[in-house]
Amino acid sequence: MGAFWEGVVAGYGIAIPVGAIAILIVDTGLRRGFGLGFMAGAGAAAADLFYASIAAAAGEVLASGLAPFSVGLRVASALVLFGLGGYGLWGVRRGSGREKINPSSASSHWRTFSQFLGLTLLNPLTIAYFSALILGREAGSTITVGERALFVVGAGLASLSWQTLLAGLGAVAHRHMTPRFQMLTSVVGNLVVLGLGVRILVQLIK
Repeated sequence: MGAFWEGVVAGYGIAIPVGAIAILIVDTGLRRGFGLGFMAGAGAAAADLFYASIAAAAGEVLASGLAPFSVGLRVASALVLFGLGGYGLWGVRRGSGREKINPSSASSHWRTFSQFLGLTLLNPLTIAYFSALILGREAGSTITVGERALFVVGAGLASLSWQTLLAGLGAVAHRHMTPRFQMLTSVVGNLVVLGLGVRILVQLIK
């Protein structure tokens, strides 16, 4: 089961650092409640699972193949963050601190899942992260197909558990914060998302 726990550590390693996805998951739970916050986190975790699977199958080849497109993908990621942050601020300005949606709507759940899946997939460097861990392990021993599968499962479960925790934190705030404080929190979160988009572009210019 060593490969499984290595996958768990790898999954937490990619999921825990605070970034745009984490902020947006918390904000979704804050504004929409746990159900949609969970689906947002599940979308992000599904992307991590997808990239961990690719890395386990042929990470080294695919990571190098994506290298020539890294600049374009980073620019696309920054533009998406600008769009999400701007849309969030626009929603706050309209006074929609809590979005007027039907939380029991299956279409709302799957739309949220798809949005976060797509956004998280804009970070193909995750392939390089998982590939480095797998290839590093191979340097000292041969890793079997079964061990690769356990690594992927561990990474996916770890990512999902962390994203669920973020959604839960947002949902708790959703229930106990005043509408005004929720609005201020949402403004700060969306400004951070915009700032992360700016950081991506600044890093490209350097």
